[in-house]
Amino acid sequence: MNQTLRVLIVDDEASQRAGLAGMVTAWGMFSETASDGVEALEKLGKNPIDVILTDLNMPGMDGFELLDKLRNLGDSPPAIVLTAYGSMESAVKTVHELGAFWFLEKPIQASALEALVRRAASHGRLRSDNRSLETQLRYKGSLGELVGVSPKMQEIFALLQQAGPSKACVLITGESGTGKEMVARAIHRLSPRRQGPFHAINCAALPESLIESELFGHEKGSFTGATERSAGCFELAQNGTLLLDEIGEMPAATQAKLLRILEDSKVRRLGGKTEFEVDVRVVAATNKTPDEAVKRGTLREDLYYRLNVFHIHLPPLRDRKEDILPIAESLITLLNSKHECRVTGIAPDVQDVFRAHSWPGNVRELRNALERAVILAGQGLIERKHLPSTFTSPTAEAPVIDGDSVQFRVGTTVEEAERGLIMRTLEHTKNNKTKAAEILGISLKTLHNKLKEYGASATAGAE
Repeated sequence: MNQTLRVLIVDDEASQRAGLAGMVTAWGMFSETASDGVEALEKLGKNPIDVILTDLNMPGMDGFELLDKLRNLGDSPPAIVLTAYGSMESAVKTVHELGAFWFLEKPIQASALEALVRRAASHGRLRSDNRSLETQLRYKGSLGELVGVSPKMQEIFALLQQAGPSKACVLITGESGTGKEMVARAIHRLSPRRQGPFHAINCAALPESLIESELFGHEKGSFTGATERSAGCFELAQNGTLLLDEIGEMPAATQAKLLRILEDSKVRRLGGKTEFEVDVRVVAATNKTPDEAVKRGTLREDLYYRLNVFHIHLPPLRDRKEDILPIAESLITLLNSKHECRVTGIAPDVQDVFRAHSWPGNVRELRNALERAVILAGQGLIERKHLPSTFTSPTAEAPVIDGDSVQFRVGTTVEEAERGLIMRTLEHTKNNKTKAAEILGISLKTLHNKLKEYGASATAGAE
């Protein structure tokens, strides 16, 4: 990072410019120099600059006029003012009125200036990245891996722009496969912690005996098999973001310890005698309804309120079908790169299939179907023959639930009828798999196996 920083030094005194340039070079940065504001603006137009160091009192265009022009440009590097004629009045004017990043009075302490330059460069990069992301959201309907043109997704994008730069906890809810981890990554990318690590842990995938070790770490000898000290997720995510997926599956005792860490920002490894401070932003996710989880006692109420500063709910794909084709186009680009294919798009009849499909597995199911199709097609358009046979034909009338009856058009295959019946029953039960299995007269395991065949989510339990 040091080798890429470029600092523009603006001072009418040659000795001052030379001294500052030598200082900047000693820090491992590149320097450009200008004798006044006019030359500085010319240099800015020709070279990428990360930070500006400028004097205030100069002949020609002085520092005040330069800062005013930089402010009007709207997309200029952060400026640090250095002057031998400092006063509180000029400090307030340059920092607050003219938008300077900071104000320092000469003589300058080298170590203090270096730290300030690095901080200003970091601030400038974050500001530029956020502007880029905001433009992407406004014109493309996307944020990283998240894509959506529907009103519901536009509301989520707007909320992400508010929640991302803050330090607050975020709770993400939504069915399996809707993209909760992608939202968490977008939050990380929009935050000042974007240069730090992003670490994710699935609480439902870990045995109760290991989850605290994974979260908090452990000391050597703290339990059988602990042959050495191990860092936990909070340490691994230091100065970054930690995603706790399926937070409702975390044991109650562990939830209590997590709550204390969120309040005190201190962690104690298993078997450890002392606590140490951590600086981690926590984002939690669940495919359950949090209010119901609190009522059932599987999620602590105090932890729920601590996590639920910002609540982002991802709607299922079936409720935002206008997003299906934009998401598919984005996924095809990624999958072409992954599999070295040259697929150019989706045939019109396949688009009809996608619009008619209920997508119980949400975006994850769409990606699975497209990955298979991209590989089979290789190039050109994705056609009906490239889709799994379980997709309902667009010419076949979808099954209709009317009270206790389900109707199919004559000519529907057994395979299509079975899939249609299962999908419509899941819609009827609002994706409650346990209830759907009872209605269908099959075991929950059989239902999960069928959903796996369809590329859908097979998370155990009622959802």
